[in-house]
Formats: sequence, C-alpha cells, structure tokens
Amino acid sequence: MMTEPIVESTEGVTLVAGGPVTRRDLALALARAPHLVAADGGGDTALRLGHMPRAVIGDMDSLSSEGRTALAGRVHHLAEQESTDFDKCLRNIRAPFVLALGVAGARIDHGLAVMNGLVKRPDVTCLLVGPEDVVFHAPPELRLRMRAGERFSLFPMAPLRGTSQGLRWPIDEIPFAPGGRIGTSNIVSAPEVRLAFDGPGMLVILPRARLDSALRGLVPGWAGRGRTAARGE
Repeated sequence: MMTEPIVESTEGVTLVAGGPVTRRDLALALARAPHLVAADGGGDTALRLGHMPRAVIGDMDSLSSEGRTALAGRVHHLAEQESTDFDKCLRNIRAPFVLALGVAGARIDHGLAVMNGLVKRPDVTCLLVGPEDVVFHAPPELRLRMRAGERFSLFPMAPLRGTSQGLRWPIDEIPFAPGGRIGTSNIVSAPEVRLAFDGPGMLVILPRARLDSALRGLVPGWAGRGRTAARGE
C-alpha cells in the first residue's frame, strides 16, 4: 500500500543535502523550485544560508543538535539503513520535479549512490545541479533545445540501446552498458537533440547552463517562474 508523502507540492521542490552548496546555487534552484526540503545534514546547510526548509528527511546521523533544535517539528527521522538519505527524500516527496543540490558531496561513494538513486526512482523527475553539470535519468523519449558545439554526455547504469538526432556522433544501435560502451563527451550538432531509449537506466549529463532546457524537456508545461539565470544563459 502506498504511503502518503511527507512533502506534497504542485510546484518544484529544491532538495538540499550536506555537500557543498553556495548561496547563489540555492537562489538559482529556489527560483525554479520554491519549496525547500533538506536531506539530513542539509538542514544545517539551509539554516546557514538563511532558509527554513519545510521538512528535513533522513536517518539523522548528520544533522547537528543545534539544527535539530532550530528545526523542531520539521524533522522526519527515518531510521532504516537500507536506503540513502537521498532515496528517503525522493520517495517521500510528491512534486512535478526536484532540483537536488549538494547531494553528491566530495565523496565518490556518495556520488555513485546518488546516481543509483536516480535510476531506482524513475517515477520522480529529479535533476542534480552541480557546479558544472546537470544530471538526470532519461525518460523513454526526450527532446532538448541546445546550442551547437555544447557538450552532451550519456552514461548507462544498465544495458540498453537508443537512437539520437542532433548529436555529432549518433548513438543508434550502440549497445550501452556499465563496464562497457558509454557515451560521454559527445557534442551537440543541431538546435534540438532528440533521444529515445529501449529501457530505463541512461543518465544524461548537460552543461549547467542548460538547466532550463532540461526542465522544459522533462516537465510538461514548465515555463519557468521568476528565474535567475543558470551560468552561461
């Protein structure tokens, strides 16, 4: 039986975790996804940057005692250790999309766990926003407005095949797989890139300046709201 989410919103949700997050990054995300949620120690990050999250979700092994006090009534302690705090958040947020900041941190194992979490939750439209990149799990079909010459990377988290239009090196019939063929550092060759995949598991990695292009491609009807510019726009 499906349980009720902790956070439900008709607008985008910004998810902040305990990794590095700047005031500028948070402002950029909140301009597009105005409802703030924190993953465990991300509650301290939100407070440090002057924001009060609607909820803090996680196993609470990172949130400071000062943060617990300041966020009393908003902390949702999920003690199980079978999933990451990122996954706990995704399964307890119901919103058109989630913009996640500081979720990968400085540790490679955390970053890999987060990428795995993106693929595990195909029902949640979640975009990771980093200093240089935007990362998301590709739907079966995708159209993106891009600029010729921009970097366009694909990384498979499962065996799959796909087709493309608008890339310098087409991906048609390539057998992608982890530990096998990947698709990083391709280049956009047309104003619109079209992709289709025969199954789940492909991560798309774009320049951060294409955050709004990604949102328009992933979220039906999204047109932005009072947004600040992603770098490069």
